Amino acid sequence: QVQLVESGGGLVQAGDSLRPSCAASGRTLSTYIVGWFRQAPGKERELVGAISLSGGTTRYDDAVKGRFTISRDSANYTAYLQMNSLKPEDTAVYYCAAKPGYSSFYESSGYNYWGQGTQVTVSS
Repeated sequence: QVQLVESGGGLVQAGDSLRPSCAASGRTLSTYIVGWFRQAPGKERELVGAISLSGGTTRYDDAVKGRFTISRDSANYTAYLQMNSLKPEDTAVYYCAAKPGYSSFYESSGYNYWGQGTQVTVSS
């Protein structure tokens, strides 16, 4: 099993940047697709983006494309979500999650390991 812990959220102003991280323990992330999700108050959880096992492929929701970048370190214990040009509508709890590498890459289903979430609040 793999345990995931997010950190790096916070309160920022519109236009600022944040870089939450997702640290794995128990196992490396080398055999997992890593996804970042977010859930705003009163809304369903949504997939923000995902990164492949090698890190060579990423895909993003249209709402964040061009502003957010997912990466993973070479040791495969940490994944990152670089968030630039933040907007108030990006305010949410952000979660990282992992699913086996053989899973369908950009389906929001199949994630069986989740972090506890980190709050991101963007003020206008």
